[in-house]
Amino acid sequence: MTNLTKRTFTGIGIVVLIIFSAVISQYAFASLFLVITIMGLWEFYSLLEKADIRPNKVLGIIAGTFLFVSNALIGLGLAPMQILLINFLFIFFVFLLELYRDIPNPFTNVAFTFFGLLYVAVPFALLNYLPNPGFQGDMYQSNILLGFFFLVWVNESGAYLVGSAIGKHKLFERVSPRKTWEGTSGGGILCLITSYVISIYFVELSMLNWLIVGGLVVIFSTYGDLFESMFKRSIKAKDSGRILPGHGGILDRFDGVIMAVPFVFVYLFWVAW
Repeated sequence: MTNLTKRTFTGIGIVVLIIFSAVISQYAFASLFLVITIMGLWEFYSLLEKADIRPNKVLGIIAGTFLFVSNALIGLGLAPMQILLINFLFIFFVFLLELYRDIPNPFTNVAFTFFGLLYVAVPFALLNYLPNPGFQGDMYQSNILLGFFFLVWVNESGAYLVGSAIGKHKLFERVSPRKTWEGTSGGGILCLITSYVISIYFVELSMLNWLIVGGLVVIFSTYGDLFESMFKRSIKAKDSGRILPGHGGILDRFDGVIMAVPFVFVYLFWVAW
């Protein structure tokens, strides 16, 4: 089986799983991304260990899990905002437990433990708010969530296909030698067209807001890809993991989502809602 075939089947499986969970209920979606968050944190910290960096993997995963769960409970309307304050305690637990680990470079270890939470757990936690970015009571609008993922997928797939077909001019060769301006432009155009089509059927947001969300996805999901490539190069890793055939790891597959979702959430919360 070729890598493209593996990539295609894996991609279809991920798409179906996310759509299915989002349509069924917010509980199903939150449960799925809780698992993805834990796997992503394990993958991130394991990569660092290969580069002789020793983050507190166990505490980082526990803290990231609670960070996701606390935000999911708020998004589900099952807990008050005050539950988020408990997350601050984990910050100081990282400091305290590092005293007892007695391994080299303690402040580097602390910094990268926090980096995993910021890079992996926070963006996935924010996904819990996309179906109700205005915090308007008991509301779950799966179309906003689905629309966001459709735009990310179209942008990434379009960039890959157009870049493979006609890509010549390198976008950011130092970080990602295979990414081209042609591919990025092609993915961006397809994403904006998709934004317009989505606005016809998903009327929870206006056409203008969907187009702006599409623009944010084009810009920041592309930067997410570049940032993850820079991270892997810095630790001399080809892929973030091997759990997803044809794609690599969790971070390889969700790098665009990770960088795009904070900007989309902030826009929807402050401007569109």
